[in-house]
Amino acid sequence: MNNVLKSTTWPVLPAVGQALIQTLNDDTASTDTICRIISKDPSLTATLLRMANSAIFGFSHSVDTLERAVSVVGTSLIRARALSICIAKVVSLPAGLDHQKFWRYSMLCAGYAQWIASRCGVNEQQAWLAGMMLRLGEINMLSDRPFVFVKLEGEPIAPGERWVRERVLLGFDEGQVTAQLLQHWDFPPVLVQAVRYAAQPQSAPESSPLAAVVHLAGRLADGGAVTQSSLEGLPLVVLILLNLNTDDLSVKLPDAASLLDISMFAH
Repeated sequence: MNNVLKSTTWPVLPAVGQALIQTLNDDTASTDTICRIISKDPSLTATLLRMANSAIFGFSHSVDTLERAVSVVGTSLIRARALSICIAKVVSLPAGLDHQKFWRYSMLCAGYAQWIASRCGVNEQQAWLAGMMLRLGEINMLSDRPFVFVKLEGEPIAPGERWVRERVLLGFDEGQVTAQLLQHWDFPPVLVQAVRYAAQPQSAPESSPLAAVVHLAGRLADGGAVTQSSLEGLPLVVLILLNLNTDDLSVKLPDAASLLDISMFAH
C-alpha cells in the first residue's frame, strides 16, 4: 500500500468542505455556523435545497431557505449531504469505472449504513458518511494500478468479494486507502477507523461498531435491494459485534429505490 500512497496526489476539497469537516471535529459547532459555511457556496446551497424538496424526504411544504432545510431535515443530515457533494466534485473516477454505477453503490452503502446504525445505536449520520466514502480508495487503487481493473471489477461480484479481490491482487483493500484520504482531509478518527477496518471489522485493534455497520452495508449494497435472503447471508461474527441478528434487521426493510438519487453527484 505504501507504493500506492507515495504516488498519490490527494484531491483538494473546496474551502466549504474543509470548514464542514472542522465542524465534525468541534462538538460546539452550532447550526448557525454550519449554515453560514454552506451559504458561502450558492451552487451547493441550491443543490441542498433541491434535495430537501425532493421526493426522498416527502415534505408537504416547499423548503426555500437553507435554514428551513436544516430545521426540517436536520443539521447533521444536511452537513453530511453537503460534504458528499463537495467530495464528489473533486474526485475523478478512472477510465472504465462506470460513474453512475459507482455513485449508486455509494448511495446504497450510505443508506444501508444509516438504516443498520438506527437498529443498533450507532450515530446514523457518521454511518451515512462512512458508507458513502468507503469506495473512494478504489479510485486511487485503480488509477495507480489500472492493470487490475478487469480482475477487480469483473462481474459478477458477490457480496464482500471486491475486498477479497483487492487483498489478493494488491495486499490491501479500498477502505485502508480511503482511511488515508480521510486522515489527509482531517476527518474525525472514528470515521477514519471505520473505513480502515470496514472490510474486516473483527480485526480492528479496538472495537469499532461503525466499521461493523459499514461492513454490513457494503455487503448489502453489492446485492442491490435488501431481501430476507441477503440478510441471512450477512456474516454472523459481524452481526454479533453489533448485538444484532437478522430478525432485528427484518423489520421494515429499506427501499433501495428511495436511496438511489445520484443527481447531487452530477458534475
